[in-house]
Amino acid sequence: MMTTGMTTMEIKKINKSKVYHLIYDSRAISKQGIASALQMGMNTVTQNLKLLEEEGLIERNGYFESTGGRKAQSIRILPRARISLGIEILRKTLHIAAVDLYGRILEQESYPLPFHVSDAYCEKVGQKVNAFTEKYRLPRQQILGAAIAMQGLISTDGTSVSYGRVLDHTGMKLSDFARHIPYPCRLEHDSKAAGYLETWHQEKFRDSIVVLLNQNLGGAVILDGKVHNGLGMHSGSIEHMCINPDGPLCYCGERGCLETYCSADSLERAAGTGIPAFFGQLRLGTPAFIKIWEDYLRHLAFAICNLNVVLDCYVIISGYLAPYFLPEDLERLTHLITDASPYKQQKDFIFLSTHGQLAPPVGAALYYIDEFLHEI
Repeated sequence: MMTTGMTTMEIKKINKSKVYHLIYDSRAISKQGIASALQMGMNTVTQNLKLLEEEGLIERNGYFESTGGRKAQSIRILPRARISLGIEILRKTLHIAAVDLYGRILEQESYPLPFHVSDAYCEKVGQKVNAFTEKYRLPRQQILGAAIAMQGLISTDGTSVSYGRVLDHTGMKLSDFARHIPYPCRLEHDSKAAGYLETWHQEKFRDSIVVLLNQNLGGAVILDGKVHNGLGMHSGSIEHMCINPDGPLCYCGERGCLETYCSADSLERAAGTGIPAFFGQLRLGTPAFIKIWEDYLRHLAFAICNLNVVLDCYVIISGYLAPYFLPEDLERLTHLITDASPYKQQKDFIFLSTHGQLAPPVGAALYYIDEFLHEI
């Protein structure tokens, strides 16, 4: 890196950042390993390790196996040195998750809390957040911020809801929540937050489509490792892809949207029962439920096939329904897509998320983790 024209303070900051990021990426490394990898003098490495230790960001823990001389000490970051909160707001439920610097879930809770646009509701959200951090003894000084994932389109600066038909909350402001939460806050689109989580530090999925099968459907398009927002911030809104112009009326006012066929809500309406009961009967081989599930998979396959023709990338099934999919369901879905596609499909192009309904809050929380990693 060229350092001509930089001040001594700027160079020191760059060196400290390089040392921290190498430790972060390596998970465990020795002082000698840092000096070798960064082509940095041992005195400079020692000074930066001392600074990072004083800030409580790294630790020396254990030793590597000896290669002939003294054992080298293992240096790691402290993943809990900084924590980010992710909050998801749904019609009837509030999810809160705390994640560490590697994006791993430390704690999570779900609360029954019916949504409505009011200061009283926002105050209750703040109370739940404070109760959550107290219950799990999360030090305030270590919390980077709280990112709030919501249904609906979010403004580019993360401060307001620009379109919110499901919750009828168009125009709701970040400040409505922020006055009740004692940390930096921002709003995130739930599907895009989930999409970002599925592809975070996953080189394989740098180009992918994430299908969020929640009570209401959602989606995200990831291109070159970044969420693609589009000109009007509605890229990835697969829920309003029309698959039958004469189909059921959607909450958006149009007919035949994918939402009316493949959301968890639509599955419950078709089955006349809740999701756990539906899948219980399905796995028992109840004929009526087998037919409903086959219809569901056919509609989902139709949509994914069209998306795949345009974008030709991996597809990740995420959200509330994802944990209910068995290998044979994924195989059937893949078969339906392959049969309908004019192109030969790559083997294993559809994957199941392991995050389930926590994908949006955890994905939202990554905003503050990324910000910290960028700024250090």
